[in-house]
Amino acid sequence: MNGNTSRTNALGEYLRARRELVDPADAGLRVVGVRRTPGLRREEVATLAGISADYYLRLEQGRDRNPSPQVLEALARVFGLDAEATQYLLSLSAARPRSPRRPRREVVPAGVRQLLDVLELPAFVESRMFEVLAANRLATALSPRIRPGTNRLRDTLLDEDERDLYPDWEQAIGGMVAAFRNSIADDVDDPRVERLVGELSLASEHFRRLWARHDVKPLAGAPTRMRHPQVGLLELRREKLAIGDSGGQLLVIYHAEPGSGSARGLALLGSLAATVTPDAVDPSGTGATATAQRGGG
Repeated sequence: MNGNTSRTNALGEYLRARRELVDPADAGLRVVGVRRTPGLRREEVATLAGISADYYLRLEQGRDRNPSPQVLEALARVFGLDAEATQYLLSLSAARPRSPRRPRREVVPAGVRQLLDVLELPAFVESRMFEVLAANRLATALSPRIRPGTNRLRDTLLDEDERDLYPDWEQAIGGMVAAFRNSIADDVDDPRVERLVGELSLASEHFRRLWARHDVKPLAGAPTRMRHPQVGLLELRREKLAIGDSGGQLLVIYHAEPGSGSARGLALLGSLAATVTPDAVDPSGTGATATAQRGGG
């Protein structure tokens, strides 16, 4: 992939990317001699899926955009896709041209903004594009880049200070790119998505490589480790909770096991954050950039 997110042949691009990642031996094929191309050959995929090689070629080339669910599920089995990736594959079939989207102003519900104020845990709201729309003081204390107007994918990928927060950065960014692709699956023709993917593709070879894999990952909670410069290593749980009737916004909360060293670290972080002016939450809830806190990047 070259960063283009156009749906002109999204299905074919995904099939080709996944085909190239499959080890022939894992698919039960005997490998003889030197293979000049990675992964499975097209005719091997077709045979394993029980379809003709010509039909599979038409799918990859975008000349047939309406395969049956049975065909796509057979291809998913050949590629070893999990349920989430299979659903993503099904969503790419028979994609109809849509009228261009008008960028809309993201508004965080008033009740959620109030919740951010009273939560004694790092918490923020992000859009489907991983833009930070609102954040409480503890979230910005956890990372100065978690504040309205920033983008979590861009910062975790390109900001050196943000990268240093993650001891397991390779794993973290891989999961984030896969979750981002899943999040914007229905919005790949959004100009804002195209601009962001284009920007990251130009700025980061790492992103280009991950994006070309077409991995997808559910938008779900997961354990995460962060090495904070003031309170040390934090072993946290990150929850992502859907906000109803918000157009895909998520409430993101970090918490630690009660009584653990990480819980004490979060408590210390809260004490430190209490001395900072609480301007991290966007009071309008519109996603406009708020004044950065002291020490913000």
